[in-house]
Amino acid sequence: MMAMAAGNPSASSAPRQPVVLVPACNRLFGAHPFHVVGRKYIEAVRLAGALPLVVPRAEPQEFDALLDIADGLLLTGSASNVHPSHFGQEVLDPSLPLDADRDAWTLPLITRVLERGIPLFAICRGAQETNVAQGGTLHQAVQEVPGLNDHRSKDADPAEVQYGPAHPVDVMPGGLLARILDTTCVEVNSVHGQGIERLAPGAQVEAVAPDGLIEAFSIPGAPGFNLCVQWHPEWQAAGNPVSVRLFKAFGVAVRAYRDRVRGPLPAPVTV
Repeated sequence: MMAMAAGNPSASSAPRQPVVLVPACNRLFGAHPFHVVGRKYIEAVRLAGALPLVVPRAEPQEFDALLDIADGLLLTGSASNVHPSHFGQEVLDPSLPLDADRDAWTLPLITRVLERGIPLFAICRGAQETNVAQGGTLHQAVQEVPGLNDHRSKDADPAEVQYGPAHPVDVMPGGLLARILDTTCVEVNSVHGQGIERLAPGAQVEAVAPDGLIEAFSIPGAPGFNLCVQWHPEWQAAGNPVSVRLFKAFGVAVRAYRDRVRGPLPAPVTV
């Protein structure tokens, strides 16, 4: 007797890879607009064991169709900042890049993702987006806030230096991050000018920098896995034990969501 999957003799009964949506940023190359995503984020999704799906942008009426195929959402870092109009402020430094097109759809999308319980992992700009989407505010220039340090890197430094270890963060006992990392302190990189000012209602601090700036948070009231970090764990993630733990935890969450929502593939048919 030979076992074959119904309709496809070569199909495996193994569950399909979970799909993680990765929203793109917007860039001009010359006079031409492009949608772009850093390769390091794509590789980090693969490290999590998921299939990355880059989404250039979406209209509100398209959200449900996208989320119906999504098992997770990764919000990337970016050179651009969240427009301060979304948290009730004027632009402090007009020379800094913004990305209004990304803001327009990722901010409402975040709320839908959290409501559905779709796993969310947000990095740098993505963490700031999530805080703003949930009602929090940002420091537009952390280095100008009394008592806070300069968390920016130096543009003249090579990438290996910019994304090298910059400072420790204290991990809050009993939180999600503490359970993932099983430690109270980790060393992280630091390449951001903006940062969390007022944490969104219902959010929980997961880690802080030595100057007290929030470096990670979660939203415990959301029904699914969610974690937002200010540093860049995707940088050379496969060689960083902390990054590996983070992306593996995200991978576990997206696979659990896939299995719970979509169920297993049909069993092979014996003919």
